[in-house]
Amino acid sequence: MSIYNLAVKRIDQSVKNLSDYKGQVCLIVNTASGCGFTPQYEGLQKLYDEYKEKGFEVLDFPCNQFGNQAPGSDVDLASFCQLKYHTSFETFAKIKVNGSDADPLFKYLKESSPKSKGVGALIPKVIKWNFTKFLVDKDGKVFKRYEPTTTPSEIASDIESLF
Repeated sequence: MSIYNLAVKRIDQSVKNLSDYKGQVCLIVNTASGCGFTPQYEGLQKLYDEYKEKGFEVLDFPCNQFGNQAPGSDVDLASFCQLKYHTSFETFAKIKVNGSDADPLFKYLKESSPKSKGVGALIPKVIKWNFTKFLVDKDGKVFKRYEPTTTPSEIASDIESLF
């Protein structure tokens, strides 16, 4: 099993097969437009600009499960990111990352993640807040999980190691 066996919804509700990302390094992030970590969009875009030509993608999944910090429609959320942070990577439809109705992608990411340090190591099957990040290698396997406090720039060396 890898992320390539899964599909997600785009903001227009069409289906995107994650197998389209075969051979690429992906950073998958649950985000929110009204969170204290929202300025990380700037760093995510910098990573995307730096590595997209090498086969790197950022997959942005808004989630409203943490303090209702991702209000609005899917289109509103994508527009916010593009206008405020000039993002050019794809923002997908809003999802849930925890609970019985969590999106299958995030169920897989949580189950497949190597144990991280800190709180995530104690409860790896739970995402504790917005901007939890999962770095996925070219084979669609989870390489590493990062907590919300990890900035995008701190992930750059791990991304480089996967090319």
